[in-house]
Amino acid sequence: MVCTTVRNGSECIFMGKNGCQFVGGSCHPIIDKCEGCQRVIEYLSEKYCMIFPDPASKWKNGSCNMATHIQAEAKKAVNKVNPIKASKRSQ
Repeated sequence: MVCTTVRNGSECIFMGKNGCQFVGGSCHPIIDKCEGCQRVIEYLSEKYCMIFPDPASKWKNGSCNMATHIQAEAKKAVNKVNPIKASKRSQ
C-alpha cells in the first residue's frame, strides 16, 4: 500500500487499512552507518531506508545484510597438508 505517514506517496509493506502497522506507527530515519548505501532515499530533508523501517535494529548485531556500501570479507581457503604425507612426497 501507499505510505501516508512519513514517506507520503511511496510504496510501503507496513501500511494497512488502519495506517502504519510498524511498531511506533512510522519509519525511523537512517543512522550514520547507513550513509552511502544505495537503498537510502531522501524525503523532506530526512533520509530513510527503502527496505527496513528501523535501520538501527539491522546494525545492532553487526553489519546490515542489505547494505550496498560495504564489502563482505571473503575467507581465504587454507590448504591444510598432512605433515606425514608432505614428508613422503619430498622423498
